[in-house]
Amino acid sequence: MSADPPPREALSRAQYAAIAAFRYQLRRFLAFSEAAAQQAGLPHQQHQALLAIAGHVGAEPPTVGLLAERLLIAPHTAAELVSRMVEASLLTKTRSPQDGRRMELALTPRAEVILAALTVAHLEELQTMEPALVRALGGLDRTSRDG
Repeated sequence: MSADPPPREALSRAQYAAIAAFRYQLRRFLAFSEAAAQQAGLPHQQHQALLAIAGHVGAEPPTVGLLAERLLIAPHTAAELVSRMVEASLLTKTRSPQDGRRMELALTPRAEVILAALTVAHLEELQTMEPALVRALGGLDRTSRDG
């Protein structure tokens, strides 16, 4: 059973400001990410897919279902995305030797080169943004103690 939300007057201006600052920093990073992917010749969703596949740490290879889950998209949308990426020589799709119903995904060498360059740029941007992100997150922590 969930509790009722607090009445509007119980929320402080500092709480609104902290969440607004955090969301602003997230939007800044996402805008950077989308622009960087576009400069690399990728739609931002394809960049996110490459990163999800390369960053997968599970025991089983990544699949279309995993990609749908990680990108928060419908399975049929993930299947269409994978098809476009296979056509663009960014992914390979092979049938699982253990379960013929599963299609396993892997990055092509071309995708690995593109993703490596994008990841270096993203890590540099995150290092630049780190102080602002820490301040924004710190503001969220203070509002929970003050509220």
